[in-house]
Amino acid sequence: MPGSASVRTISRLRPGFGLRGPRTPRQVLPAEDLDVLALPVGDDGVVAGVDVQERPAVLGLHHPVPYDVVLVGGLWTAQVLALRAAGTGARVAVETGRPQVWTNLARAAGGDQQCMTLHDVGRVPPMGATAVSPVVVIRDCGMKPPRGRVSSGPWQSVLTLLPYLSPAAPRLLRGASLAGIQQVSPEEAQQVSRILSLSREETEALSTLADGVTLWCAGRDRRFVLTRPTDAELGLLGAARRLD
Repeated sequence: MPGSASVRTISRLRPGFGLRGPRTPRQVLPAEDLDVLALPVGDDGVVAGVDVQERPAVLGLHHPVPYDVVLVGGLWTAQVLALRAAGTGARVAVETGRPQVWTNLARAAGGDQQCMTLHDVGRVPPMGATAVSPVVVIRDCGMKPPRGRVSSGPWQSVLTLLPYLSPAAPRLLRGASLAGIQQVSPEEAQQVSRILSLSREETEALSTLADGVTLWCAGRDRRFVLTRPTDAELGLLGAARRLD
């Protein structure tokens, strides 16, 4: 690959997949010298897994503007993302009507510190998110999540988990900055395709996705991502699964 093409590829930022960093003068390196680099190149955020080319897929969840994420998928994936978000230093607030499925995760994530807290539906307090102390709110409120007091804001993103499509899904997906879709029925795949303007191939793939695979959509960017659990995540959450 020519050096100029390499620079263009590295400098191109995908909306939703990482936080835009400060602009600096471009540095040009001949293609034949790329092997001497030992530093990883990527965006800031949460590593959701790897794409079809085995490259790390990073979800940028921390932004100075409101940022909403919708995941139509399983609890397992939402919990992995919550655990990894906490691992980046973010405070994670989980709004849920089933605290029993989150309790062990919250204890394991925080240790002696409360980096992951659980709240009843509609009872998430103001979190005071800042650039140095970002917040991720996970809304695990079932098929029809109520309009709660919590909302996205500067340095506070909100991830809404939907186990399947529901009457609330079209509104949430259209308003989301980032949408993740796991295996759904062919009928649901057609509905998602109309909302997110998916290609025919992407639409057909949605009904056959393996456990742990998510199609992440941000603007016109689409990536199939496989989430592989670490040993610690495997021991805590078990193997990847679409159904709870």
